[in-house]
Amino acid sequence: MSYNKADIERRMTGALDALKHDLGGLRTGRASTSLLDPVNVEVYGAHMPLNQVATVTAPEARMLAVQVWDRSNVQPVEKAIRAAGLGLNPIVDGQTLRLPIPDLTEERRKELAKLASQYGEKAKIAVRNVRRDGMDALKTSEKKGEIGKDEEKRLETEVQKLTDKAIADVDAVCAAKEKEILGQ
Repeated sequence: MSYNKADIERRMTGALDALKHDLGGLRTGRASTSLLDPVNVEVYGAHMPLNQVATVTAPEARMLAVQVWDRSNVQPVEKAIRAAGLGLNPIVDGQTLRLPIPDLTEERRKELAKLASQYGEKAKIAVRNVRRDGMDALKTSEKKGEIGKDEEKRLETEVQKLTDKAIADVDAVCAAKEKEILGQ
């Protein structure tokens, strides 16, 4: 395994993208279509993501609308949304489900903020693992004689800078989400 800066950057960016996706599913009191991304519906004898059986829109700031494409799937979609543990109660109106977004209690806001920081910690661990892989690759290259000691030290500094930047980005994304959740 040889050192590849582009691969290390790509993997660190991947950890940040995964964090943003995870945080997108956290409810902040405003309607966001990504809120329903984790919902899977059991239809046609299989589990499918909600967006493959319905269209999700946010017609108002505190309301989501789910337009189910097939009338026979309305019941399973409603059941899946209730079972997802999002604290949403769908109102069925023909093939459309309306989901009013309730206000978050202070306790729930704190739980969500804690969950956001846990997601952040997972992302930091992923970044550190990428850093470790990069450092191991540099040591291996140096031992094989592919690069000199000075080059190894220079590249280690480069990997550390990439790591520091990625960790700072993770912290910034988490801080923004926690601020949004706590309504500050």
